[in-house]
Amino acid sequence: MGLTAETIRREMDALAAKDKRVGDELARIGYPEPRIRDRGYKTLLRTIVGQQVSVAAASSMWNKLEAELGEDFTPACLLSRDFDTLRACGLSRQKQGYARSLCELVEAGEVDFEALPSGDEDAIETLTQIKGIGRWSAEIYLLFAEGRTDIWPAGDLAVQEGVKRLLELDERPQEKETRTLGEQWQPHRGAMAIFTWHFYANPAL
Repeated sequence: MGLTAETIRREMDALAAKDKRVGDELARIGYPEPRIRDRGYKTLLRTIVGQQVSVAAASSMWNKLEAELGEDFTPACLLSRDFDTLRACGLSRQKQGYARSLCELVEAGEVDFEALPSGDEDAIETLTQIKGIGRWSAEIYLLFAEGRTDIWPAGDLAVQEGVKRLLELDERPQEKETRTLGEQWQPHRGAMAIFTWHFYANPAL
């Protein structure tokens, strides 16, 4: 599971104690709410289904998949369906390719969601073997589903904008600079990422 409210509070208190800017904003807007997803291949499959479509379209596709495969479907269930069946559920050729990559790697034991590498970079490397899963998606999974405390999704636009506002930068930093700037918040970057989203949504008046 992701970072609990208790963990976020503890991590943010540690950050506030060593960074006055964080402390001031934490006092102004309060602690962010947890962002928790289920551990397992289905969370990443939902990520694939939702890529480049609206929330409503993604929800519709997922409901059709569950109607076809059953609510507790396994990777093997999806792999047993042909192109036209999955197309009827709304999955394009590209999404099917990504979904099959995920399910094949799980079936082969090359990606084990119950035993991902303990090192964050190693876990990211494992997850990005899956077609359609880039670094950002892997980092979000590790943060929301595994609750890893030092994940820093520097490619996220809201994180970048939050860092810009917090540090009063002239321009929104790009991914490389955001990753470098985030080093000052180690080893609490997971909570800090969640806080930057909270901060982005609550701009100063």
